[in-house]
Amino acid sequence: MTRLTDQAWLTDPATRAVMTALEAAGGPDCARFVGGCVRNALMGRPIDDIDIATTLKPEQTEKAIRAAGLKAVPTGIAHGTVTAVADRKPFEITTLRRDVTTDGRNATVAFTDDWAEDAARRDFRLNALYADSQGRVFDPTGHGVDDASAGRIVFVGDPAIRIREDYLRILRFFRFFAWYGRGGMDAAGLEACRELAPGMTRLSAERVSKELMKLLAAEDPRPAVRAMAETGVLTQVLPDAADLALFDAVVDLTDDPVERLGAMLPLDAERLRMVSEGLRLPNAARDRLTDMAQAAADVNLDLTEHALRVAVYRHGRRAVRELLTRRAGEDPVRSAHGDRLRALAADWDPPAMPVGGKDVAGLGVPPGPETGRILKAFEAGWLADDFPTEGHAERLAALISPPRG
Repeated sequence: MTRLTDQAWLTDPATRAVMTALEAAGGPDCARFVGGCVRNALMGRPIDDIDIATTLKPEQTEKAIRAAGLKAVPTGIAHGTVTAVADRKPFEITTLRRDVTTDGRNATVAFTDDWAEDAARRDFRLNALYADSQGRVFDPTGHGVDDASAGRIVFVGDPAIRIREDYLRILRFFRFFAWYGRGGMDAAGLEACRELAPGMTRLSAERVSKELMKLLAAEDPRPAVRAMAETGVLTQVLPDAADLALFDAVVDLTDDPVERLGAMLPLDAERLRMVSEGLRLPNAARDRLTDMAQAAADVNLDLTEHALRVAVYRHGRRAVRELLTRRAGEDPVRSAHGDRLRALAADWDPPAMPVGGKDVAGLGVPPGPETGRILKAFEAGWLADDFPTEGHAERLAALISPPRG
């Protein structure tokens, strides 16, 4: 039997406290670690979350956790999930389940004490792995351990059935390949994704965008994205996606998923706003994409240092740097020059406009449109002269009382 070894999280006192509490209520085989923590331990990857499956019913889980003096939070009680908190660390504990009905988006579940039934409803074989408190690994599908070792992403059972249970599993198939896959993608899984891609319209935009951004955050998402394009999945998610050659180049320049997303889309502020709203992206991500597009006319790899500073002043350091990344992807031969410009943009803090309405009023100009005209003219000259730090009063006075010929 495969066994997890040298896993600090497995022997951590907080982990032991939670497992001891569950086993005290249900016996030595009532709780097992499940999914990502087992998979990543086998693959030598970092462990982010520790999930536990149990034969205890939710109310029994909650009672057992509290009886041990730990905090229990009923985070998803209808679906069998209770979160235990030990030493300020969360542990998501879910009762074994089987699907009763599904509509491709949500499932009605029934609780079970059958580990094989619970495994059968999971998405991929390498996620249907369990380990007990001693680190002994259980592999109900018979293939999960080998898949984790080989980097194979294969659906549990019939891929079409798994997808029809939840169409988000199409995106998860590509996301897990981007993060964990090696070699070619599973042919049966790809064909099922191709056939059932139209069903993704049932999914909420929030679920889709969350999965997409996780995929784009992988070290190298290019093979997965190419496969998405070839199967028609990318069109379902991003109808505006066009330039995968630019995306391929930008992946080498940044690991930021927002920048990588932008590289697949046209550099048009209105289109990017519509895509962002369609995906329900966070406002910060939407603004990054649209700000970059709005700066496009002023930012290229031919900028002088002075022009670069003006662009940073007008559009902000982040938008300029991210647009320079895209420009470097468009012209890989000059990528090193793009790196230099990005470094200059990162190191320069744009100054604030040194004069304002009060300064104009102090020279006898009443509030009104004339004040705006004078300030705009001052700013234009100040930028053209590369942000001088002195002589502001004289410049302003000259604009208000120009010399007479």
